Amino acid sequence: MSELQALHQQISACLDCSLCKTRTHAVPGEGPENAEIMFIGEGPGFNEDQQARPFVGAAGKFLEQLITSAGLRRSDVYITNVVKCRPPQNRDPLPEEIEACSNHLDRQIQLIRPRLIVTLGRYSLARFFPREPIGRLHGQLRTHAKGNVLPMYHPAAALHAGNMRGIIEQDFRRLPEVLAEVRNRRLPEPQPLAVPSEPPAQQMSLF
Repeated sequence: MSELQALHQQISACLDCSLCKTRTHAVPGEGPENAEIMFIGEGPGFNEDQQARPFVGAAGKFLEQLITSAGLRRSDVYITNVVKCRPPQNRDPLPEEIEACSNHLDRQIQLIRPRLIVTLGRYSLARFFPREPIGRLHGQLRTHAKGNVLPMYHPAAALHAGNMRGIIEQDFRRLPEVLAEVRNRRLPEPQPLAVPSEPPAQQMSLF
């Protein structure tokens, strides 16, 4: 068993926050252990909670279309979330829930060492740039101690606001160009697990 597989088992049995009481399944993540790209969403929804897989509902289908449009396959990338268990009624994750999952996410980044981290939505962005609004950063490659970060809107934004679809599709079309750029960069050394970042401010965009 690899270290990542062992981590997945640990996450599946995690009791570190109250979400363990309401989940059907924890959703650790899935994808190659040597994936060049890691997508990080917010948290599992109903379908994900039932299947123990990330992004398998409507937003997940759109994400797969976006990945394909960038010349990639879902099986090429690693997909996970900031919190690994579904918040009840799909509400926003609470700060203590994000904190409880923070070491799991940091450890996934350490083990996979992706060349590019794509954040999906404001809660994912806030794990790296807690005071930056997604409306300003989306589609722009940024450098962080944990690696190269490309902020994106969450695919669900296109399902709730049709005018977001074109923006999201445009950002994803940049993926091949951005990946080519980061392939020429040296991978960061694995970072020690850190204290979780502050949660995003309430006035930030929903996605």
